[in-house]
Amino acid sequence: MVETPSGMLNAIGLQNPGVDAWVAEDLPWLTRRGATTIVSIAGDTVEDFVHVARRLRGSAVDAIEVNLSCPNVEHRGLVFALDAEASTEVIRGVARVADVPVFAKLSADASDVVAVARAVVSAGATGLTLINTVLGMAIDPVSGRMQLANGYGGLSGPAIRPIAVRVVHQVHTALPQVPIIGCGGVRTVEDVVQFLRAGATAVAVGTGTFVDPFAAETLRVGLEAWLERHGHARAADLVGTVQPRRGGAV
Repeated sequence: MVETPSGMLNAIGLQNPGVDAWVAEDLPWLTRRGATTIVSIAGDTVEDFVHVARRLRGSAVDAIEVNLSCPNVEHRGLVFALDAEASTEVIRGVARVADVPVFAKLSADASDVVAVARAVVSAGATGLTLINTVLGMAIDPVSGRMQLANGYGGLSGPAIRPIAVRVVHQVHTALPQVPIIGCGGVRTVEDVVQFLRAGATAVAVGTGTFVDPFAAETLRVGLEAWLERHGHARAADLVGTVQPRRGGAV
């Protein structure tokens, strides 16, 4: 991991105990606390994704998020989310075996993220998560060495928020009926409102929890106060309400 201005680069992978251990140990803990559980699944191959989704059938999960920004080892290390056809294959397989809604997590690194979004929705995705980290790099200026062993890593934090808001708006404009979980650089209530106005129906916090482990609850309480202060009955009323700028420069 490497800290960057307004963000963080990571190449830590997706370490976890595996789906069997998670279902046996973590899911009951979440269920006892009344959590709405959206499980993010990953894999190196299409069959990996399908296997995990099948293992979750009949469990207490509420939805599955398919992390398509994983290397596709079946096709020379390509990332699924960068290719509409590869993404479609994964989502079609997962949707076929899943018994809960399926969200596809996409990458802004795709040359045409709207095309990928259309493809995965057509393949059976119930909704979308936008966006994953953005590929970045850091170099030590004195030694000239790469600061991440992998060379490249995922950039997250406030530095990517404008990119994430843009992608949410583009996809919502093209697919206004599709639920979107917006994420990328959320730190403040105003960040949450930006995502909602861009078209997100829910907002997730990732890197912000490194700074404040209770960030989600802090933002939930703050959003309630913000809505009341600005005369809005509920957060859902803000979804997709962005307005074009008119007039000259300020």
